[in-house]
Amino acid sequence: MDRMIAYCGLNCSECPTFLATQADDDQMREKVAAQWSKQFRMQLSVQDINCDGCKTEKGRLFGHCKTCQIRACCAERELETCAECRDYACDTLNAFLTFAPQARASLEKIRAEKI
Repeated sequence: MDRMIAYCGLNCSECPTFLATQADDDQMREKVAAQWSKQFRMQLSVQDINCDGCKTEKGRLFGHCKTCQIRACCAERELETCAECRDYACDTLNAFLTFAPQARASLEKIRAEKI
């Protein structure tokens, strides 16, 4: 599977929700729901664990992705990722990246390759 980089820099193709969805694997969904319910202190069910990647236009989205400000901003600006944005790295992105340093590394790599 090719790498699918989300607007924020996360690698969707490594995300357990994305992987469970693409494999249509309910056991994996159960495991992810239990792990993320504990990790993020919210109740997730097997039905919540579905996503075709945040750049999908008509596919399934994980709950947070439906309301993600970063996703909405990039889609509105017609950007492939935040790395292309003239306002990189804005406060909204920086707040997210404190929890996802791997996404920052991905975006920085994309920016370096564009120069």
